[in-house]
Amino acid sequence: MVVHWIKAASLRVLVGCAALLGLPASALWAQHADLSDFPKLSAESDWPWWRGPSRNGIASATPVPTRLGDTEAVQWKTPVPGRGHSSPIVVGDRVILTTADEQQQIHYVLAFDRQTGRPLWRTEVNRGAFPARNHPKNTEATPSVASDGERLFATFYHHDQVQLVALDLAGRQLWSKTAGAFRPKMYEYGYAPSPLLYRNSVIVAGEWDGNSFLAAFERATGNQLWRTPRPSMISFSSPVVATVAGKDQLLLSGADKVSAYNPATGKLLWSVAGTTAATCGTMVWDGDIVFASGGYPKAQTLAVLADGSGTILWSNNQKCYEQSMLAYQGHVYALTDNGVMFCWNGRNGKEMWRERLAGPVSASPVLAGGHIYWANERGTLYVFKPNPERFELVAENQVGNDAFPSPAICGGQIFLRVAQRNGNDRQEFLYCFANAQ
Repeated sequence: MVVHWIKAASLRVLVGCAALLGLPASALWAQHADLSDFPKLSAESDWPWWRGPSRNGIASATPVPTRLGDTEAVQWKTPVPGRGHSSPIVVGDRVILTTADEQQQIHYVLAFDRQTGRPLWRTEVNRGAFPARNHPKNTEATPSVASDGERLFATFYHHDQVQLVALDLAGRQLWSKTAGAFRPKMYEYGYAPSPLLYRNSVIVAGEWDGNSFLAAFERATGNQLWRTPRPSMISFSSPVVATVAGKDQLLLSGADKVSAYNPATGKLLWSVAGTTAATCGTMVWDGDIVFASGGYPKAQTLAVLADGSGTILWSNNQKCYEQSMLAYQGHVYALTDNGVMFCWNGRNGKEMWRERLAGPVSASPVLAGGHIYWANERGTLYVFKPNPERFELVAENQVGNDAFPSPAICGGQIFLRVAQRNGNDRQEFLYCFANAQ
């Protein structure tokens, strides 16, 4: 089926039509993500970057399995060499990951066949000069790859810098740039933000106790388009672009602020005090409200009106530090670090319900086929309904026993990277789950 992607103004007309038909506008947005700058991508069949085509963890309504495991709903399973926490992306017939050989100090980008899991290629992009220390929950290959349908963009930390590299879909390196210096000393916890694509640019964040930055580079050449300083403070959140309050805004938390920038120029639009010094999760939004959470050294989740007024609508002391949240149809779903699931009213912060599950939690959620998929670090994958009235568990699955990456869900398939630990032995796997045909 040929899908004609529509700009935001036309999308608002579709949303109005959806309301008349009784369809959820958020689901319509998820199915018709504005990919007009990326004509080779499809929101239905691709998962081209961190948190998916809509950038908010909301996938299409195509049904996918709710019950899955080593022997259930498995289309294929393949070993992944090395170690990494980058989440898979899916572009056409390829599934893309990064990984690191920590013993030999080599960074790789990997591609697998979407239908069979067969390894297609492995490209070495750096050798040597890994940082001396890293946080035990971080890896040397944590940022997810981003793709514009023609190229792949990946970031790595080595040689006291953040490297931005572009490959073609066959794994050939097109260009490589130093996005910025990066050599944290106060907290040697590694690097985590995923690259962000916007129009003709790829945007990279680097936040540490030095010359922190946001910088944009031309996708085709790697030439720098703009650079904006950030506070000198270690933080790990990936920037995200959302159309809120009538304009495109680059949203980023961290350094005790919730901030918005013009993604075309890097100029600050607004900033308010909130969250904590260090955050890891990517901000989410619903309507004209944006949401952020942080967990070091304190804990706070808050909602901000994104019109530049600086209005904080509500705040609480819950903590989603490493994981992102999910905002959907006027409510926010949050699985906190210690494994408590919350549902809050997005406009006033009212707690709709809470449910004790199990932590710790690092992965972020995906809403697909009418269900939310959310895993904890032990490999327990919860599947539940986005129901603001009550917690409605659909399935509790076990996939591996070491789970930090988030799933990619598109085209009726779930792609999940996990590891299996047995004593000192650890092996990563990439799974593809799908309903039986």
